Amino acid sequence: KLLKKLGFEWECHNNQPWDESFEELVSFIEEFGHARVPIKFPLNPSLGIWVVKQRQDYKEFLNDDSSSNMTADRIQLSNKVGFEWVVNRTLEYSC
Repeated sequence: KLLKKLGFEWECHNNQPWDESFEELVSFIEEFGHARVPIKFPLNPSLGIWVVKQRQDYKEFLNDDSSSNMTADRIQLSNKVGFEWVVNRTLEYSC
């Protein structure tokens, strides 16, 4: 409990600052015309993992889960670039 209270992150899939990952997302959108980064994106595997984490954090944020790293500012920035918070996982997206 104490570690959680101090903000300890149990999962460290991506140690890169949020802003840097967001810029990578923006580059992806500019190149492919959408924000549906595949979970296993061969050109940037950490970006696919980061996108999944953003969606998880968003759900937690909406449920007032204090463990969420999502903020209203991050949601606003993501919305501005067309980030999709909910995707149909059965669809295959090409890049």
